[in-house]
Amino acid sequence: VQLQASGGGLVQAGGSLRLSCAASGRILSSYHVAWFRQAPGKEREFVSTISWNGNTKYNSDSVSGRFTISRDSAKNAVYLQMNSLKPEDTAVYSCAARPRRTVIDPDLYTQSSQYTNWGQGTQVTVSS
Repeated sequence: VQLQASGGGLVQAGGSLRLSCAASGRILSSYHVAWFRQAPGKEREFVSTISWNGNTKYNSDSVSGRFTISRDSAKNAVYLQMNSLKPEDTAVYSCAARPRRTVIDPDLYTQSSQYTNWGQGTQVTVSS
Protein backbone atom coordinates (compact mmCIF):
# COMPACT_ATOMS: atom_id res chain seq x y z
CA VAL A 1 0.00 0.00 0.00
CA GLN A 2 1.21 3.49 -0.84
CA LEU A 3 0.51 6.22 1.69
CA GLN A 4 0.34 9.99 1.35
CA ALA A 5 -0.07 12.37 4.25
CA SER A 6 -1.61 15.80 3.76
CA GLY A 7 -3.33 18.59 5.66
CA GLY A 8 -0.39 20.18 7.40
CA GLY A 9 0.16 23.89 7.60
CA LEU A 10 0.84 26.88 9.80
CA VAL A 11 -1.51 27.48 12.72
CA GLN A 12 -1.47 29.55 15.88
CA ALA A 13 -1.23 27.93 19.27
CA GLY A 14 -4.64 26.72 20.38
CA GLY A 15 -5.75 26.12 16.82
CA SER A 16 -6.70 22.94 15.01
CA LEU A 17 -5.67 20.96 11.96
CA ARG A 18 -6.85 17.69 10.46
CA LEU A 19 -4.29 15.50 8.78
CA SER A 20 -5.23 12.91 6.21
CA CYS A 21 -3.45 9.71 5.25
CA ALA A 22 -4.68 8.54 1.86
CA ALA A 23 -3.91 5.07 0.60
CA SER A 24 -3.57 3.67 -2.88
CA GLY A 25 -2.73 0.28 -4.23
CA ARG A 26 -4.39 -1.66 -1.44
CA ILE A 27 -7.41 -1.42 0.79
CA LEU A 28 -6.31 0.44 3.88
CA SER A 29 -8.69 -1.54 6.08
CA SER A 30 -6.25 -4.41 5.68
CA TYR A 31 -3.75 -2.44 7.74
CA HIS A 32 -3.24 -1.02 11.18
CA VAL A 33 -2.20 2.62 10.78
CA ALA A 34 -0.17 4.98 12.92
CA TRP A 35 0.98 8.57 12.92
CA PHE A 36 4.52 9.53 13.85
CA ARG A 37 6.18 12.92 13.94
CA GLN A 38 9.71 14.23 13.81
CA ALA A 39 10.81 17.66 14.87
CA PRO A 40 14.12 19.16 13.69
CA GLY A 41 17.03 17.68 15.58
CA LYS A 42 14.85 15.16 17.38
CA GLU A 43 14.09 11.48 16.97
CA ARG A 44 10.91 10.25 15.36
CA GLU A 45 8.12 10.11 17.91
CA PHE A 46 4.98 7.99 18.02
CA VAL A 47 1.73 9.97 18.06
CA SER A 48 -1.28 7.72 17.61
CA THR A 49 -2.42 4.42 16.14
CA ILE A 50 -5.68 2.79 15.07
CA SER A 51 -6.41 -0.86 14.40
CA TRP A 52 -7.56 -2.17 11.03
CA ASN A 53 -11.23 -2.09 12.07
CA GLY A 54 -11.05 1.10 14.13
CA ASN A 55 -11.86 -0.69 17.38
CA THR A 56 -8.54 -0.06 19.07
CA LYS A 57 -6.89 3.34 19.35
CA TYR A 58 -3.87 4.43 21.31
CA ASN A 59 -2.36 7.88 21.75
CA SER A 60 0.91 9.01 23.20
CA ASP A 61 0.68 10.83 26.51
CA SER A 62 1.84 14.05 24.88
CA VAL A 63 -1.24 14.26 22.63
CA SER A 64 -3.85 12.39 24.65
CA GLY A 65 -7.00 14.45 25.06
CA ARG A 66 -6.04 16.76 22.18
CA PHE A 67 -5.57 14.51 19.14
CA THR A 68 -8.08 11.99 17.77
CA ILE A 69 -7.35 9.32 15.20
CA SER A 70 -10.09 7.91 12.99
CA ARG A 71 -10.52 6.04 9.74
CA ASP A 72 -13.01 5.99 6.87
CA SER A 73 -13.00 2.74 4.95
CA ALA A 74 -15.17 4.17 2.18
CA LYS A 75 -12.54 6.83 1.51
CA ASN A 76 -9.61 4.48 2.15
CA ALA A 77 -8.12 7.00 4.52
CA VAL A 78 -7.08 7.62 8.10
CA TYR A 79 -7.30 10.99 9.80
CA LEU A 80 -5.66 12.76 12.72
CA GLN A 81 -7.72 15.57 14.21
CA MET A 82 -5.40 17.83 16.16
CA ASN A 83 -6.92 20.33 18.57
CA SER A 84 -5.41 22.71 21.12
CA LEU A 85 -2.17 22.70 19.22
CA LYS A 86 1.00 23.76 20.98
CA PRO A 87 4.31 25.03 19.59
CA GLU A 88 5.90 21.76 20.70
CA ASP A 89 3.62 19.93 18.26
CA THR A 90 5.62 21.45 15.40
CA ALA A 91 7.05 18.60 13.33
CA VAL A 92 6.79 16.66 10.12
CA TYR A 93 3.93 14.19 10.53
CA SER A 94 4.00 10.88 8.69
CA CYS A 95 1.57 8.00 8.51
CA ALA A 96 2.65 4.39 8.55
CA ALA A 97 0.95 1.04 8.23
CA ARG A 98 1.46 -2.59 9.14
CA PRO A 99 -0.56 -5.50 7.77
CA ARG A 100 -3.70 -6.50 9.60
CA ARG A 101 -2.42 -10.05 10.04
CA THR A 102 0.49 -8.88 12.20
CA VAL A 103 -0.31 -9.26 15.87
CA ILE A 104 2.06 -7.52 18.23
CA ASP A 105 2.23 -6.71 21.88
CA PRO A 106 0.59 -3.34 22.56
CA ASP A 107 3.88 -2.15 24.03
CA LEU A 108 5.24 -2.28 20.48
CA TYR A 109 2.59 -0.03 18.93
CA THR A 110 4.89 2.93 19.45
CA GLN A 111 7.88 1.39 17.69
CA SER A 112 8.41 2.67 14.16
CA SER A 113 10.22 -0.54 13.24
CA GLN A 114 6.91 -2.41 13.48
CA TYR A 115 5.48 -0.54 10.48
CA THR A 116 6.24 -1.72 6.97
CA ASN A 117 4.76 1.02 4.82
CA TRP A 118 5.47 4.72 5.14
CA GLY A 119 4.23 7.78 3.37
CA GLN A 120 5.89 11.13 2.86
CA GLY A 121 5.20 13.50 5.68
CA THR A 122 3.35 16.77 5.98
CA GLN A 123 4.72 19.77 7.86
CA VAL A 124 2.82 21.11 10.85
CA THR A 125 4.01 24.40 12.30
CA VAL A 126 2.43 25.88 15.41
CA SER A 127 3.29 29.48 16.22
CA SER A 128 3.18 30.88 19.72
